[in-house]
Amino acid sequence: MKSRYDDPMDEPSGIGDAQRRIVDHLKRSGAGTTTAIADALGVTTQAVRPQLVELEERGLVNAETIATGTRGRPPIGWALSPLAVELFPDRHGDLTVELLTTMRRELGEEAIDKVLAARDAAHLRELRERLAAEEIAIDDLGGRVALLADQRARQGYMAEVVPDGDDFVFIEHHCPICAAATTCQNLCRNELELFRAFIGEAGEIERTQHLLSGDERCVYRIRTPARAG
Repeated sequence: MKSRYDDPMDEPSGIGDAQRRIVDHLKRSGAGTTTAIADALGVTTQAVRPQLVELEERGLVNAETIATGTRGRPPIGWALSPLAVELFPDRHGDLTVELLTTMRRELGEEAIDKVLAARDAAHLRELRERLAAEEIAIDDLGGRVALLADQRARQGYMAEVVPDGDDFVFIEHHCPICAAATTCQNLCRNELELFRAFIGEAGEIERTQHLLSGDERCVYRIRTPARAG
């Protein structure tokens, strides 16, 4: 199935200058009518309207009524959609790196390990809760791997499972925390330990490709205990 961003022209960052001005204005001033936007930008409504329609088709703005506090039908205005957040700088990755660096300098590596252990315990608990809710058997390796891939896909890792004979190849095509993992490689170590704890005695897992080692993605091979080694 094609993603809405498979075509580079469909990416939010690919908007033109006229649309960029509209988006920036809405970010600063909030929702506004076509006339108000045109006046603020010093152009005609005829120039603004088709740009707004295209932005709406791409899901970047929404049409909504604007309360005026006066009688009569409220005017229709335009506001940025949640998707439009992708058009603006996002430094959460930089912030994570800064926090990890500061924590290591001020509190030491042991403090980072403690925080990561608590994070992993929470993730493992969530995985096990889903395992119980979906009634996946303890020895159902395929079910466990499929659930793990689904969970990781929801977290932005673009994960998938490819059967390979009696094995499973678990692939993460994207790493949404790559900047943090580069700074703190304990994240990658803990990731593997988390997977092993979740798979448990149903199978054994090894990392065969690693993004931070120069590979294009992270890949794991998961075997039943009888075939491990």
